Parts: sequence; structure tokens; C-alpha cells
Amino acid sequence: MRSLRTLAVVLLVPVLAACGASPAPSQAAPAPAAVVTPTADPCPQWGCEQQSRFAAASTFIAAKKGHLGIVVRDRVTGAVWRGGEPDFRIWAGSVPKLAFALSLKQDEAAGKLSLDADADRDIDGMLSVSDNNAADELWGWFARPSAQMTRWRDTYGMSTASYVDGFPSAWGFVKCSAQDLANLMSYILDKADPRLRSFFVDRMRTVGRPQQWGVWGAGADLHPGVKDGWSVEADDNGNGHWITATVGFVGPDERYVVAAMYDRDPEHDSKEAAVHGITDLIAIVFGATVPAPAVVPPDD
Repeated sequence: MRSLRTLAVVLLVPVLAACGASPAPSQAAPAPAAVVTPTADPCPQWGCEQQSRFAAASTFIAAKKGHLGIVVRDRVTGAVWRGGEPDFRIWAGSVPKLAFALSLKQDEAAGKLSLDADADRDIDGMLSVSDNNAADELWGWFARPSAQMTRWRDTYGMSTASYVDGFPSAWGFVKCSAQDLANLMSYILDKADPRLRSFFVDRMRTVGRPQQWGVWGAGADLHPGVKDGWSVEADDNGNGHWITATVGFVGPDERYVVAAMYDRDPEHDSKEAAVHGITDLIAIVFGATVPAPAVVPPDD
């Protein structure tokens, strides 16, 4: 029988051997996984190419004399870009003819009035070549000025529009902003009865030469539609100067709503500069050729 001392020595030997032995080879610990931090999109909503165009448009606006504002709305994403002074109210020229024509067609559809062939021709004249005589006749027959303005503000979204104090309450004596006009176009495209929407899209895409400028400057490939306004108006000091206004849509399925207004500085004024300035602005926004082709309309 082994003594306890002998047994202890026997037991101790393998323990010491285990403690002194080199550890068995094993796999190296994996390197920690790389942490990927998501980077913010440098050009959210519009994309970098379009943001670059907007930056160029802002530079263009800053170099112009007077008041120039623009609104562009993407009907697919809901994104809106506003440049210059889109809330600055100026004389609207003939652009209110679009709101007036819309109200007439809506009232006809609702059975509130009947438009004969002469009235239909006048509406086409207002929309195609901005015929003033046609607009005056229709206003005299059908307009109720107070109700008309209330409708434009409350229903069509032209919330800052108004007749001009000291002048008749009529389509040709209205002030509004580019944002008001963008809201009107959005109403037609997004809320009006589909048959009326198709009517106005067709008429605005096929305008006559006097209105082939403004939103038209986006270029034929983008199938623009437009309603333009132009006139000579007096500023607070009585100095006459040109105003130009344009509203419409651009792109497949009328994707982009566009509105711009330009109140020229009397000291740097001409109709040609007013027309080309607002047309070139829209051409820049949509990547079209600048200077953009533009038909300078005749004097009213």
C-alpha cells in the first residue's frame, strides 16, 4: 500500500506537468466588425443635379433688379422649392384669366350657368392668346366680383390675392404672389374634376405664340403648359414698369407645378428683359438652353 506521501507526489506530477505545458494552439479572436455610419443624403428630395440647378437659379435671381420670385412643386414627392420673393405681391396681368375660366367651367358643370358657343370661344381665346376683349365680355356677362375673389382665395388657394384699390374689381386689376399662382395650378391638377383637369391641361399645352414664354422655357421635351400675364404698371412713385407672370406645369403627367412673377425695376426696364428674364429663370431650373427661346408678346 502506498503511503499518503507517495500518493501525493504521484498526483502532483501530472498537475505540474499540466501547469508548465504550453497551451494548445487555438484560432485567433476575430477582428471587431467595422462600424458603418450611414451618411446623410447630401441632396435630399430633389437630387444633387436638381439642387445644382436651383443654386444656379438663385444666383440668377440675385443678379436681377426688381422683385422676382418662383415656386416649383413636385406633385409626386411633395417637395417644394421657393426662390427669390415668392410671397411678394405684384400686379398679376392676365394670369387671373386662368382662375376666371376655371370658375366658369366649374359653374357650367354644376348646372349653375350655360355657356354658349360664343362663350366657349371667348374662354379658348383667354387661354390660348390671352384675349383681353374675350375676358372683358365674359366678366361682364358672368362675374360677381366679390364672390369671384372669395372663391379664388378660399377654394383655389390664392390666399393673398385681391383687387387693387382705386381700380375696378375686375380680372385685370388684381395683385397676387407666385405662391398664389402655384396654389391655383395645384388645385387644377390635384383637386378639379378630371374632365376639367384634362380640358385645362390641353389648352395650356397648346397656347398661341403670344404665350410661348415663361414656363414654356422649360423646353418642348418636358411638354410644358402655361398661362402668362404681362402689363405696364406704376410703382408707388408713379414710375411705369413691366410686370410678367407665368404659371403652369412641366414634365410627364404634369409632375411639376411652376409659377413665377417678375416686377421689374423702372430704371432697368423693358418688355423684352421682363419676358426673357422670367423665361431664362425657368429654363435654368429645368436644365434647358439659356438664353431660352421666347416670343415677346405684343403690347396690350
